[in-house]
Amino acid sequence: MSTLDLGLVGNGAVSALVDPSGEITWACMPRPDADPVFCSLLRPRAVEADFGYLSIELEGRVSSEQRYVPNTPLLVTRLVDAHGAALEVLDFAPRFRQHGRLFAPAQLVRQVRPVAGSPRIRVRLRPAADYGAARPTTTWGSNHIRYAGSGHVLRVTTDASITYLLEERAFVLREPFALLMGPDETLQGGVAEVARHFRESTEDYWRDWVRGLSIPFEWQEAVIRAAITLKLAAFDDTGAVIAAPTTSIPEAPDSGRNWDYRYCWLRDAHFVVDALNRLNATRTMERYLGYVINLAAQAGDRLQPVYGICGRAGLDEAIAPALPGYRGMGPVRVGNLAFQQAQHDIYGAAVLAATHAFFDQRLAAVGNEGLFRVLERLGEHAVALHAEPDAGPWELRESAHPHTYSAVMCWAACDRLSRIGQRLGLSVAAARWKDEAARIHAVVSGRCWSERRRSFVATFDGDTLDASLLLLAELGFLRADDPRYVATVDAVGRELRRGDFVFRYAHADDFGAPQTAFLVCTFWYVDALAAIGRREEARALFESLLACRNPLGMLSEDADPATNELWGNFPQTYSMVGLINSAARLSLRWDEAWRAPVSALKPPVP
Repeated sequence: MSTLDLGLVGNGAVSALVDPSGEITWACMPRPDADPVFCSLLRPRAVEADFGYLSIELEGRVSSEQRYVPNTPLLVTRLVDAHGAALEVLDFAPRFRQHGRLFAPAQLVRQVRPVAGSPRIRVRLRPAADYGAARPTTTWGSNHIRYAGSGHVLRVTTDASITYLLEERAFVLREPFALLMGPDETLQGGVAEVARHFRESTEDYWRDWVRGLSIPFEWQEAVIRAAITLKLAAFDDTGAVIAAPTTSIPEAPDSGRNWDYRYCWLRDAHFVVDALNRLNATRTMERYLGYVINLAAQAGDRLQPVYGICGRAGLDEAIAPALPGYRGMGPVRVGNLAFQQAQHDIYGAAVLAATHAFFDQRLAAVGNEGLFRVLERLGEHAVALHAEPDAGPWELRESAHPHTYSAVMCWAACDRLSRIGQRLGLSVAAARWKDEAARIHAVVSGRCWSERRRSFVATFDGDTLDASLLLLAELGFLRADDPRYVATVDAVGRELRRGDFVFRYAHADDFGAPQTAFLVCTFWYVDALAAIGRREEARALFESLLACRNPLGMLSEDADPATNELWGNFPQTYSMVGLINSAARLSLRWDEAWRAPVSALKPPVP
C-alpha cells in the first residue's frame, strides 16, 4: 500500500517526489503545473505494461533507507540486497549561481553508485504524457534518449548503457552512472563531470542559503526542513508560492475531496509572508510580494481566490481519466474551480501581505503612494463585501454565508490601509480607513459573537464554530487577553479537537462530515494556546504534531486523528508554514537558552 513517506527534490523550477524504494513517482515538467512526466503516485503499478515512473530495481532487495544531505534538498536512497550488496541513489535538481545569475533549469539529476558488493539492477525509465494517457515517442542517440509527448520533450542524457535503459535489461552495477533529465538540449560536457559539478554546486548553494536563515533555538532541524520545503514551493520565474506540487491526493480515504493544489492561493499570502519574514528569507518573500501585488494591480472589479503560477485567472477543472488516483481513489482533477468562487477574505489577505512593502526596510521595492492607491481598491471591495455571503475560507462549493473570518479579514484590510496611510503621511486617507475598520469591527462584534455559545461563531448570526476563529488575535482583531477570545479558544478546543488534532469544522458539508484534520488548524490552536498563556500545553501539542511528519520531515494537508496517517496533497505549504510560525513562537529565545536548565535543552528532533 502506498503512503506519503515520500521525499521532495526541486529547485524552484521543477520538483519531484521519490518513494522509499527510490522510484520517482511524481514530477511535472517543464514547470510545477505542467503535465506529469512521472505519475505513478496517482496510478500505482499493477501490471507489467504500466508506465509513468523511473525506478532502479535491485534484485533481491531486502531493505531501503532515505535521508537528506544535511541542510539541502538532495535526497539519498540506499538499497541493500539479501547478500549485503548495496547501492545509493542521489536525486536533486540543479540550483546555484554562475556567471552572475541563478542557474535553476527545469532538470532533474539522478546519480547511482555501488557502495558494497555487486548489486544487480534494472532501470525502468518510463515517462508518461497527457496525464498518464500515453507513452511518449522514443528516439535516441549515443548517450541520450528523447521522449516526445504531445506538449513536451524530455531528454535524458546518461553515461549508462543506452541499450540497457531502452530494453530494461538487468546488469551488475560496477561503476557509477548519472541520468540528467530535462530540456531537449545537448549537454555541454561529459555526463559524469557535469553531474558532479551540478551536485557540488547545488549542495553549496543550499548550505549557504540555510546559513542565512533566522531560526529558533529549539526544533532547528524541523524548521530547516520546513524552510527548504517552503522555498521549493516558490516558482522562481514569477515568485508565486504553490499550495503543493501534487493534485488529487484525497483529504480522506474515498472522500472525493480531491483537488489540484499546484496553484497559488491568496488566502495563504499573509501566513506565507509571515513565515518567510521570520526565516529572514527576504528574497523569496520579496518575489512573492511582487506576485501578489501584480495580481492586486490587475484585479479590476474582482480579486479571485486562486491563480495560476504565472497569474493566469482561468483554472477550469477537468478529470484526467487515465489516472485512477492515489491508491485508486479518484477522481484526478486538473485545474481548480475555486477560482470562480467568492471569497471575501482574500482582499484582506492581499493587503496584509503587501503591508510588508511599506514597513520592511530590507526590501528593495519599497511601498509608495502609487501602490497604496492600488491597495485602496481592494479596501473598497472589503468595505462593500464584508457582510455579504461567500464560500468562506474552506471553499464550500454548494453553500454561501456571511463568514466571520471573511469579515475579519475585510476589517484587517481597512486597518492595515489606515496604518499604511499614516506611514505615508496621508492623514485624510488614514482617518477614513480607520473609520471603516471601526465600523466593520462593530458589525462583527455584534453579529458574530454568540451569548448563548459564549464564543465567536463561524457565520453571522450563526451557531457553529470553525477553526479560523483561532486567528482573531493573530490578526489583531482582538487582544489575546480579551475574555471573548479566551472563551472562543476554549470553545474551539471543546468542539473541534479530536485527540491531538483540531478540525476545520465538525458539521457536514458538500461531501459529508470531515474525517481528517486540516493540519494548519492545529498549528493555529497551538499558537492560540500560547497566546492565552497555556504555553506548556501548546508545546506538548506542537511536539505531537512534529511526530506526525513523515520520515523525511514533511507534512501533507491532513492527518487521520486515529492513526496519524497523512492525507491530502503533499507536501502542503500551509502545514509547513504552520510549523515554522509555531516553532518561532514557542521556542526559547537564543539569549534565554543559555540561562535555561540543562534538562530543558532537548536533543534535536530528526
